Amino acid sequence: MKKQKSTFALYFGNRGFFPESLIAEARTELSDTLKKLGHDFLMMDSNLTRFGAVESPEEGRKYAKFLDENRGKFEGVILCLPNFGDETGAVSALQDAGVPIYILAYPDELDKMKFHQRRDAFCGKFSIMDVFYQYQLPYTVFPPHTVHPFSKEFEQQIDVFDKVCRIVKGMKRMTVGAIGARTTAFKTVRYDELTLQKYGITTEALDLSEVFSRVRKLDITSTAAKQKAYRLGNYTNFKKVPEKAFENLVRFGVVIDEIIEEYNLDSLALRCWIEMEKEFGVCSLRTGHLQCDNYVCSQPGIG
Repeated sequence: MKKQKSTFALYFGNRGFFPESLIAEARTELSDTLKKLGHDFLMMDSNLTRFGAVESPEEGRKYAKFLDENRGKFEGVILCLPNFGDETGAVSALQDAGVPIYILAYPDELDKMKFHQRRDAFCGKFSIMDVFYQYQLPYTVFPPHTVHPFSKEFEQQIDVFDKVCRIVKGMKRMTVGAIGARTTAFKTVRYDELTLQKYGITTEALDLSEVFSRVRKLDITSTAAKQKAYRLGNYTNFKKVPEKAFENLVRFGVVIDEIIEEYNLDSLALRCWIEMEKEFGVCSLRTGHLQCDNYVCSQPGIG
């Protein structure tokens, strides 16, 4: 299935000392490239601020309002620096953006360093990164430090940023199942549920004994069990697997599918050490029906 590409809100930074003509060029160049790459985008009207860019906290607040008015219509922001840009205006504009921010800085050209051509976006990008770090405002950057929107490097960077945006969007309202308590031997898989919840990731914890009970009670002749057996049989070669072990895998698969549906799980972690091996003679499962139609068990413990 073809993935829907991210829609970006475009931000253009400015600094009065530098030529404003660079802003107009950037608005055209960046939008043309994004169209070519198959991305939709939103741009603030060029009449709302000087040249449609931001170079002061006041203009930043206008851009923040623009984002609020279009909330839910974009997955990320491209902070474009055709010239040095103003860092305080950028903070005012983007501190409540709530989506990933990619910082793009134009490169200078050695034969275009006169007053009406010089950009100095290289240094401006450092300034904005510095201030964003002070404000604890996350941002995304890639090497090389400066790229032109028409370059191959920009296409590569925007492709990765697109993936970042889609992952962030997918995890903002994510529910993770944690089946089985962590065993004391596996401290490497400890995690903080409250921190996950802070970022919109809910953890549903279930006891492994409940899963075992449901596995034992499952009717192996049910339609769900037959469908799972068919799926497993087409997944890999089970010719040398004992019939009882195969049945147990089928039972586990059906029960885990039921739990995924009951709790509306997007992902899960399943403790596979060592009760499954001792009590059922099977190891971790690898088939189910999450959104991608499969899930993968962790290493021993929960992870």
